[in-house]
Amino acid sequence: MRVAILIPARHASTRYPGKPLVELRGPDGAKSLIRRAWEAARQAAARLPDDEVTVAVATDHDGIAEHARGFGAAVAMTSPDAANGTERCAEAAAAMDVDLVVNLQGDAPLTPPGFVTALVDAMRDGEADVATPVLRCDATTYRHFREDRAAGRVGGTTAVFGADYRALYFSKEVVPYLSDAAIAADGWRDVFHHVGLYAYTPAALAAYAALPPGALEAHEGLEQLRFLEHGRTIRCVEVDGAGRVFWELNNPADVARIEEVLNR
Repeated sequence: MRVAILIPARHASTRYPGKPLVELRGPDGAKSLIRRAWEAARQAAARLPDDEVTVAVATDHDGIAEHARGFGAAVAMTSPDAANGTERCAEAAAAMDVDLVVNLQGDAPLTPPGFVTALVDAMRDGEADVATPVLRCDATTYRHFREDRAAGRVGGTTAVFGADYRALYFSKEVVPYLSDAAIAADGWRDVFHHVGLYAYTPAALAAYAALPPGALEAHEGLEQLRFLEHGRTIRCVEVDGAGRVFWELNNPADVARIEEVLNR
């Protein structure tokens, strides 16, 4: 297939302005968030040798574009009016002739390449409009979720889905609810962390840009809810973190968490 892996990046983040250019220190030195996300995308592209893969940063910010070109990334300039990463990807993809579009969020540098290939493989049968990975929580991630919510911070996103893996809902709250007894019995294993990564058919992506945001998307601030509110199918693809803690950079406090994983 012809696959475009797009990395949406905006400078004017509400929670963390300038986030794509924040430096993260690892064993290979200090690199910007957007560069680490681009490197993750390139590693994923290398796992798809039978497909024709394009990797590009999609942004409306000249500083991010200049920085990205400086480390060798292709850049697709988009409108500042894009409300979220999916709309930004839709705009960039409209000028491409591809069979599948992957949105690797610019704030998810810990995305393992296997997560991308799992989505691409899940979309090959053409039965879903969108596919997105879900990762069964470990005790550390679940504790981080609870700590963030208790402190009034928005941390990661959780997902619930049916027996057929068709998505039912996504939330910034920790769902499903677990009683203290359930937590003590390792009930956190039934909580799934939604990974900020999507694969779309070009038709679904084009339709998304034309659909109005709904109340759930507005309240949760989760772009994928627009698909669910308008009856589109999202397939959740369970992936194995292979013992790695997956975390996105949502707040300044996440910098230390991500650097800890990079250096582990």
